[in-house]
Amino acid sequence: MFDSNSIVVGLEVGTSKVCAVVSELNESGVLGVIGIGQSPSRGVRKGEIVDSTLTSEDIRNAIVDAEKMADAEVRSVFLGVSGAHVHGFNNRGVHPVVSADREIGEEDVKDVLKNAKTINIPSENHVIHVIRQHFSVDGQGGIQNPVGMLGARLDAAVHVVHGNFNRLQNAVRVVKGLQLEVEEVVFTGLASALAVLSSEQKELGTLVIDLGAGTTEYVVYADGVVRYSGVLAIGGDHVSNDLAYGLKVPLGRAEQLKISRGSAVVEDSLKGQTFNLPSGHGLPEKVINSEHLCRIMVMRLEETFELIHQDLNRSDAMEYLRGGVVLCGGGSNVPEIQRLASRVFQLRATIGIPGAVGGITDALEKAEFATAIGLVKFGAFQHRKSRLNQTRRRSWKSSLSQLFRRA
Repeated sequence: MFDSNSIVVGLEVGTSKVCAVVSELNESGVLGVIGIGQSPSRGVRKGEIVDSTLTSEDIRNAIVDAEKMADAEVRSVFLGVSGAHVHGFNNRGVHPVVSADREIGEEDVKDVLKNAKTINIPSENHVIHVIRQHFSVDGQGGIQNPVGMLGARLDAAVHVVHGNFNRLQNAVRVVKGLQLEVEEVVFTGLASALAVLSSEQKELGTLVIDLGAGTTEYVVYADGVVRYSGVLAIGGDHVSNDLAYGLKVPLGRAEQLKISRGSAVVEDSLKGQTFNLPSGHGLPEKVINSEHLCRIMVMRLEETFELIHQDLNRSDAMEYLRGGVVLCGGGSNVPEIQRLASRVFQLRATIGIPGAVGGITDALEKAEFATAIGLVKFGAFQHRKSRLNQTRRRSWKSSLSQLFRRA
């Protein structure tokens, strides 16, 4: 068994699957995956819980499987959240430096970040993240750490992610009903970006698009920080629904055709091509036009990318993207999806594979596990920060004790 204090667990409650990843953070701060649990998701639509009972069962199944593999007890999780109610925007805070010598201290930084958090969002909404971007001192911008500098005015630029409180609490309550603590809720788009981006990509300026079953999240990193984020209530399930309607086949068959015959590009070679869909479940054999199938898929996927492109253009976020586009999530498995994304955004597009985590990662080195891996990476960062603060407090108490002994 592992020390529970060293365990970090990410829990993704998605539209198509529930995934729990158990990892261990060793004394050196190195993260390694030791357990994975999955269950089909039956009570989630468009990234949000619509049936608490079914979702509770699915979470329990995933957690139990992960515990067995890890030989560890799960007591708390970092919970991924999404949905059309989640929004991100940039904000600024201002703070006058009032110390006699005008030297900026830790308290000044805390105060300016507190002011940046004082934002005008709907009363029913809750702030999920306040992510530092950079500081300015007396108009000098691009400062990462202003402590120790001299100045009269301190500004902070932050990216704020917020969502409807009750809709966020629906997921939290289901998890707590299983006698598990929620250490923190994490926007799944941010988690996916943490999983698939290198430090260089974050610096260059890269757009991460997580194509899920019920939602599509997108995050822009540039200069090492989050510059933009958003959610569309459109995902792979919409492609399947379009196919079911356009091809006049049951939804289950449409899902199978999307995977086995689908493409994000309509190739010239498909013109005139057909294939037979075998009979089954009382349905007659059916002839499917391959070009028609792919054209239906392209229309929906292209629309999704166009909506993101328009949103980023409105915010000038496209200007940051020197590192191109990285696609992840189950939808990124659609053949030729990179070509479509590259055409819409006029940028190089690649598939993002989660990395920089040790342990039993072979099973998780797939684009659809980006969120789950990102959640444990986020959790590990929070645990490391907590350990560092505890070490500092112990060091301070030790120094204080020695001072009193000398006195």
